[in-house]
Amino acid sequence: MSHQPATLLNVFLVGRSRRKVGRLAVQGRRILFEYDSAFLATGLHISPFHLPTRSGVMIEDSQVFDGLFGVFNDSLPDGWGRLLLDRAVERLGIARQDLTPLDRLAHVGLLGMGALSYEPDLSASDNVPAVLALDAIARDAATVLKGERGPIIDELLKLNGASAGARPKIVAQVSADRKRIVHGPAALADGYAHWMIKFPSTNDEANIGAVEYAYSLMARAAGVAMPDTHLFTAKKNRYFGIKRFDRDGNRRIHMHSLSGLLHADHRTASLDYDGFLKATQILTKDVTEVERAFRLACFNVLARNRDDHAKNISFLLDDATGQWTLAPAYDLTFSSGPGGEQSMTVMGEGRSPGPEQLRALARKHDLKNAEAILDEVMGAVAQWHHHANAAGLTKKAAKLIGDRIAPPPPKKPATKTQTAKPQTAKTNATKAKTSPSEKSKGPAKKKAAPKKAAKARKKR
Repeated sequence: MSHQPATLLNVFLVGRSRRKVGRLAVQGRRILFEYDSAFLATGLHISPFHLPTRSGVMIEDSQVFDGLFGVFNDSLPDGWGRLLLDRAVERLGIARQDLTPLDRLAHVGLLGMGALSYEPDLSASDNVPAVLALDAIARDAATVLKGERGPIIDELLKLNGASAGARPKIVAQVSADRKRIVHGPAALADGYAHWMIKFPSTNDEANIGAVEYAYSLMARAAGVAMPDTHLFTAKKNRYFGIKRFDRDGNRRIHMHSLSGLLHADHRTASLDYDGFLKATQILTKDVTEVERAFRLACFNVLARNRDDHAKNISFLLDDATGQWTLAPAYDLTFSSGPGGEQSMTVMGEGRSPGPEQLRALARKHDLKNAEAILDEVMGAVAQWHHHANAAGLTKKAAKLIGDRIAPPPPKKPATKTQTAKPQTAKTNATKAKTSPSEKSKGPAKKKAAPKKAAKARKKR
């Protein structure tokens, strides 16, 4: 099959209303973007730092995202989603290296994360409602990871919804009681909400879903803003699910990752939490949002979530007011990080950051509530075993993580049988103090004192 690369894409913001944002085009090896004049009149800023709202053609020369501006790169899947698209086009006889960034955005079409959409739309969606079986999806995902290139690629690509991240995942609509999971309808049915459900990757332990669920409980206890989470139970395994914060019912919400906002490649350690807090202050102009950013920093460091790269942090835009806020936290789990270090350093420290560096970070940003935030997060992390138990983790699995992040749980009170020995020891110790030999020494010392006193009186 011959491949005709996309040369022009129209970009839309589909939030409370549908607005044309502008056009993307290819010129040689460069990608050009120009805002639509009507969108400029709205005063909205979809990417304030690197894509200012002004007239004229703009070009991104840094090549951090293959010539795309970061806000559009945020729409592209990576890891699992990219693998599926590459396999799908190869089945059509198209070499993956022939796909341009605009080709990939066209395949995202209307199904991307956040509120941006692209036309012409080549996304794989048939809008046919289908009830999903999680174990079957997990089995198909494992088959693809082993090299499968058959028709299941197309089915998984439809379910992926252009989501990012390395682990296999699907976007779905979940009933309020969490018992029915469907995919396909263009509009939500009554009582349903948009969710994302994850599946183990090749190198993941089978309990990876329960671990991430335990972390969501611990984060919530630490005061970190989290979407609803759930551990979906099937016959063969349990799968972690999280409610999508880029959807409010049928309304889409524009989201922008820290990576895309700052044009920071998330595949390399290029940021410090200092930069994250600065960006939050400039973007939101709200100290409360900066404190939320600091709380997330505390949690990631103390809970040893070292996969805290710049694409795992995002911001949301209210397209009615133009106000930005820090998005709820996501992708929180135990991770050793690249080379055993935090992906995002803390005041320059990546190998073993801790409370000292976090306090220095807070002082630099003059955060008045920093110590209370730090104490609350430390208290939640110290209760790791409680959260692990609530998620149904085995004692062995919980201990492997607990040994790295939290002290062991307090021992159970001793039973009467267990307390017998200490009482006997105490009794024996008392008896030892009044042994016959000590009794004879005791009175002798008491009598010696009066004799010395009498001799002293005679000398006077």
